Amino acid sequence: MTATDSTDSTDSTESTDSIVCRRLVGRTAVITGAGSGIGLATARRLASEGAHVVCGDIDEIAGKAAADEVGGTFVRVDVTDAEQVDALFKTAYDTYGSVDIAFNNAGISPPDDDSILTTGLEAWKRVQDVNLTSVYLCCKAAIPYMQRQGRGSIINTASFVAIMGAATSQISYTASKGGVLAMSRELGVQFAREGIRVNALCPGPVNTPLLQELFAKDPERAARRLVHIPVGRFAEADEIAAAVAFLASDDSSFINATDFLVDGGIAGAYVTPL
Repeated sequence: MTATDSTDSTDSTESTDSIVCRRLVGRTAVITGAGSGIGLATARRLASEGAHVVCGDIDEIAGKAAADEVGGTFVRVDVTDAEQVDALFKTAYDTYGSVDIAFNNAGISPPDDDSILTTGLEAWKRVQDVNLTSVYLCCKAAIPYMQRQGRGSIINTASFVAIMGAATSQISYTASKGGVLAMSRELGVQFAREGIRVNALCPGPVNTPLLQELFAKDPERAARRLVHIPVGRFAEADEIAAAVAFLASDDSSFINATDFLVDGGIAGAYVTPL
């Protein structure tokens, strides 16, 4: 199996727009939070590149719909439950014979996670469990399969807030994503010589149902954040999915243990254009 595998031959006069990437043919990808947003967009993108996709989600209707759309397999999973997470990856291996890609993406950003002065302990713990502990459980489940194969790519969803501070705080969300970044870095270093790469994907604000719900309740906060994005808009889920596909493929074979920013220039901006 080669890193890039075209579906058919093309001559030099054909537009590059009509060439479909087929970098993941025969590989098995496990995606958590696959029923909507970035997870759904990524399920579509990885399937289009030839991957077998296992869609994990706590929402049976959305998760099954995603799996049916991409010709994959649905597994209902509470990502905070170790046994259910183990079953998710076992299903992937038993169904397709490998676990090549783990996109540990499930996460929440509830409205009761706000300033440290107002966020209660239960809200703190709930966000940590879903956003950070779940990534720990997914990595713990995926790595042994990848060790036996001698290869694998793990992509953990962190955020640009893992490397930047915000006055409009979501304290537990920010802390959880910082934990994802640090854990991904350490795992990438620890398992690099076994052929396993681990990277933290750090998106900027993405136009997903999660963001729409959050900002619909506070349009002023949305406007305040949008002004800091040099490109002047939020990302689309498809744009993040393209980054996941790159990190999953052999095109990123020397990218490991890093924060992979897809943020429209936020982290590089001192001031933004008028």
